[in-house]
Amino acid sequence: MKAMTRRDFLKTAAISGTGLAAMGLVGCSSSGGSTADENQTEFSIMGAQSALSAGYADNTVLNELAENAGITIDWDTMSDSVSEQVSIRIAGNTLPDAFIGVGFSNYDLTEYGEDGTFIDLTPYLTEEYMPNLTKVLEEHPEIRSAITMDDGGIYGLPAAEQMGTAGIGDDEDYSIYTIPQFSMINKAWLDALGLAVPSTLDELHDVLQAFADNDMSASYYGNAAGTTIPLSFGFDQWCWGQNIYYAGFGFTNWTNDVINDLTLLDGEVTFACVQDGYREAVTYFHDWYADGLIDIEVFSQSDTQYMAKCQQGYVGVGTWWYIEELMGDYSDDYVFLPVLAGPDGDYNVTVRTGGGTNSGNLSITSACGNPAALLKFFDQWYDGEIVMQLQYGPIGVYFTEQDEDGMWLSISDEKSQELYGKTAGELKSEYEVYGPKLILSEYYNEYFYMEDRAIERLTDLSEYWMSYVDDPSCFPVDCVYTAEELDVIDRYKADFESAVSEQEALWLQNGGPTDEEWEAYKTKLADTCGLNDLLQVYRDAYSRYVAAE
Repeated sequence: MKAMTRRDFLKTAAISGTGLAAMGLVGCSSSGGSTADENQTEFSIMGAQSALSAGYADNTVLNELAENAGITIDWDTMSDSVSEQVSIRIAGNTLPDAFIGVGFSNYDLTEYGEDGTFIDLTPYLTEEYMPNLTKVLEEHPEIRSAITMDDGGIYGLPAAEQMGTAGIGDDEDYSIYTIPQFSMINKAWLDALGLAVPSTLDELHDVLQAFADNDMSASYYGNAAGTTIPLSFGFDQWCWGQNIYYAGFGFTNWTNDVINDLTLLDGEVTFACVQDGYREAVTYFHDWYADGLIDIEVFSQSDTQYMAKCQQGYVGVGTWWYIEELMGDYSDDYVFLPVLAGPDGDYNVTVRTGGGTNSGNLSITSACGNPAALLKFFDQWYDGEIVMQLQYGPIGVYFTEQDEDGMWLSISDEKSQELYGKTAGELKSEYEVYGPKLILSEYYNEYFYMEDRAIERLTDLSEYWMSYVDDPSCFPVDCVYTAEELDVIDRYKADFESAVSEQEALWLQNGGPTDEEWEAYKTKLADTCGLNDLLQVYRDAYSRYVAAE
């Protein structure tokens, strides 16, 4: 008998007239009454915020936009456990008027749009209701296409940050997100030990062993004995994960969405987790773990815990977006690691999708009685000068003055330290608002310049990292799926991801896989976790995506 998917349950519940109320999936408010209320001016919005943010209630930019729209907003935002809390609200039928900054996938949007949790925004994407966004969609029809689901509905407002190497004069436009993982090493420790910056994975192993043997955290920084952590990261995390090291085993295209192991090899969609190179990688890095070179908490630590270790001078090698953000007061002692050759001498860089256009950062729920009023508020976000302040901070704080061309200039690190006691990056994180921010590439010529750190990172990306990438294509995060394909994903995705992640963690910790274990693992993925069915879905979706380009 075929397993019942969530979609099957909803259909059954609709027929029987039971179940939907408990799931919170009908077009009614949390109180169970009708939601239509054209006089509604008070709205509740739930979602995510930066870990450094104090919340949105006192955000001057948001409050001004709300006043312009004639509404008030009760913000319920958090930096931890967002997905869990959102799931609880949806399942318990206690919906806010909107969810913001959650990062719903196209799969989620289609599911929640079909079952009535999210409303279709198509009727409101007109000049009458949203003139700013309508103008953007007319000038960029590819954005409308990216946010339109297979059923024709639009269940979230578009968001994208078109910050790429073309913005610094490159012929090729690689998104700043193309290589999110930059690894860094404590150069001061290397110098103290008389060691060079490693250029291969094998050399890195030897360096990490030297860090451990000499307890560099204690001997160099004076920390407690035994506090040295040669290498740390977050297991399967975006900008602080382990994939940058797996690149040495041939993986150059590894997405950060859909399923963590989805990759492109020679233009064909496949799973990295069943390739021979993947088996070699987990076997290789188990030796590092067994030698005590990898942080034993990589499988469980949060980003906050990880950053705390790095900023106390414990970690020799880490992975993050910027050195300064991760290493804090010790950042001057670190340099970026070069691209490391694998055991076979091959140099690879793990590239990921550039982000594309997504619509998972603002969805209006069936509890909202007056979507038009709320969307009037969000339409202001699609003004270039407004979105720059939502991304970085208000004029007068992050943007301090304009040049002769009217372009806003961002605050320097030195001035930010002088005025606020923090770097410009930390200031940005404090004021940044998560949500449907659409930063078009032309904004960098019309409203504000890229921040210096972005220019520096894009320059490194263009002149150094991308020279090691033969094929930058990745599985796109904004693929659209049919209803039947969503059923397959719904049926298998969670079990597949869990099986792969759990097995990889076990192999890294305990060793393996043997030939027998490897074959049993692949058989399990195929027979019980839907490997072949999932592959077919993703290959079909990718073929349609490529054909539509």
